[in-house]
Amino acid sequence: MTILVLAAATFIAGCKRDDPPGNVTGSGSTFVWPIMTRWVHEYERNEGKKVEYKPRGSSLGIEDVLGRKVDFGCSDGPLSDERMADLKNKGAEVVHVPLILSAVVPVYNLDEIKEPIRFTGPVLADIYLGKIKKWNEQPLRELNPTLQLPDKEIAVVHRSDGSGTTYIWTDYLVKLSPAWGDYLASKGSPGWKKTHGGVRALEWPVGVGADGNVGVADRVKQTPGGIGYVDLADAYRKSLAFGLVQNREQEFIRASLDSVLKAAENAIKDIPSDLRYSLTNAPDKGAYPITGTTWAIVYLDQTKNKRGKELVSFLTWLAEDGQLFAEQLLYAKMPPHLAEKSLAAIQLIKTGK
Repeated sequence: MTILVLAAATFIAGCKRDDPPGNVTGSGSTFVWPIMTRWVHEYERNEGKKVEYKPRGSSLGIEDVLGRKVDFGCSDGPLSDERMADLKNKGAEVVHVPLILSAVVPVYNLDEIKEPIRFTGPVLADIYLGKIKKWNEQPLRELNPTLQLPDKEIAVVHRSDGSGTTYIWTDYLVKLSPAWGDYLASKGSPGWKKTHGGVRALEWPVGVGADGNVGVADRVKQTPGGIGYVDLADAYRKSLAFGLVQNREQEFIRASLDSVLKAAENAIKDIPSDLRYSLTNAPDKGAYPITGTTWAIVYLDQTKNKRGKELVSFLTWLAEDGQLFAEQLLYAKMPPHLAEKSLAAIQLIKTGK
């Protein structure tokens, strides 16, 4: 009997070693979740292979992939110089693969206002610093002289989880507001002074937190006088009003596929070879200033990953055929110049035989 049990155990263990590699897995950004859901569905329908993705927020997506819990982690902000250097010192390297573009928009709940509210970077920063507390305070009235802004408290909503959407939002705010940068520095986040200025998580001066873009959208929708920031797709899905934001040309721009593309086309002309870049406050007329990218962050060495080749196939499909679904879901597909760089980054990934 003992021999039979040992033989069975050996057989089962051997089967486990020889099992199929399973599905490609990813986690992270909720910013990309609406289109990722479509991508996963279409990839299975067209290629016959499943991919599993969990929208846990960019910070957890990064930790999941770096901890080798998933094959790819999606983030709406790149890794910092320090994190990249630390990985390299440990003998590991990652590649940033751009996937898609979209906008972060300031959403609000003011049923009495029928026209879009105008915002500037400094005004949004002061709202999130708690310096502007009511909707009818002078800075907002000056930007919106034709609107009857109500004497109502501004109920600030922000992300409670580590978020790439927060990264894009704060990357924009620190470029327009020295006061916001000073606040981050006072809380031990001096990175705003460097090339990549956003932060994924912070101790917020005011407001209440919600989990994920959907959580922020729902909280704003339930709160008269509320303001928050979410991706363009979720603003439309939740039927939330969102404001016009002033760009570098002093234009008040509504987020749209065209204005996101305009920002991207001008900002990516001279991006670094590692594809870590920022699209916020991009130059040129018509550019929406709070534009961002979602990257897939992947270890370069996939030779020991049985799913390595399938991971490369999926990422390649996203950069090519997957772009066809962008506009239907209110994302902007990558301009050709960026798509080429994304495919070149994917080709750097080393897979086993």
